[in-house]
Amino acid sequence: MPLRVLIVASETPSQRSTRRRSAGTSSDESYARTLRGLRDDLSVDSLSCVDGGDAELPDLSRYDGVFFAGSPIQMHEDTPETRAAARFMAGVFQAGVPSFGSCAGLQIAAVAAGGATGPRTSGTEAAFARNITMTDAGRTHPLLQGRPAVWSAPAMHSSVVTTLPPGAVLLARNADTPVEAVEIRHGAGLFWGVQYHPEITLAEIAASLRRQAQNLVDEGLARDSAAIEDHAARLEALNDDPHRRDLAWQLGLDAEVTDAARRTLELRNFLAMITERSTAMA
Repeated sequence: MPLRVLIVASETPSQRSTRRRSAGTSSDESYARTLRGLRDDLSVDSLSCVDGGDAELPDLSRYDGVFFAGSPIQMHEDTPETRAAARFMAGVFQAGVPSFGSCAGLQIAAVAAGGATGPRTSGTEAAFARNITMTDAGRTHPLLQGRPAVWSAPAMHSSVVTTLPPGAVLLARNADTPVEAVEIRHGAGLFWGVQYHPEITLAEIAASLRRQAQNLVDEGLARDSAAIEDHAARLEALNDDPHRRDLAWQLGLDAEVTDAARRTLELRNFLAMITERSTAMA
């Protein structure tokens, strides 16, 4: 059965342009490309939740699911963009349409449902989230069905969910990121979210490292920009040839990251859930 989904961007116009210059697409465009690759019968619309001020939400009843893409938005700051994003997400919860969010998308949902975010204590989780570990609840939750008990995933963020909202179930964490995966039930809505990025490629991680090179050097994650470039080049090479065992070994990655079907698992699980829901409601 064909599905209709909405992708919500929270990048400002200048942030979208910057990402397009380095990675070829904005975050919501990258999301759309990945989702269409997972299901060829998907109907995808996109809009921004930060460019329209107090504009009314679209008719969300037309959609089977809503996806919130990543962005540099910092939900612990009080800005017109953060207020607009939280309002939009509150409307999605009220409408009762299932939603999914990566990185900033997770943080937008947490704040809209009454939680809080803040800076990550150990600085940026750059390139990959390592040793993501399921909670007891995560071991049986359909969002993480098919994942091993511990895994790695693409990630790039400097803030985290610090307080879960009421109605949230923690599904996964790692040593320095207290919320890596979560379910939030709020009002009529159901949200599944991850702090990492199942939707992006290794080449996009490489582009993100280059965009944030100076910050990463300043944090002590690399000695200089040349080290960042070397790391990014290895990621691009592995993106072009996922079967390069030498590069996977050097980068400390396994099939959970290098295999596109494994990397996008949470998205496929969410699509399966909304497909079942749509079929039951038909």
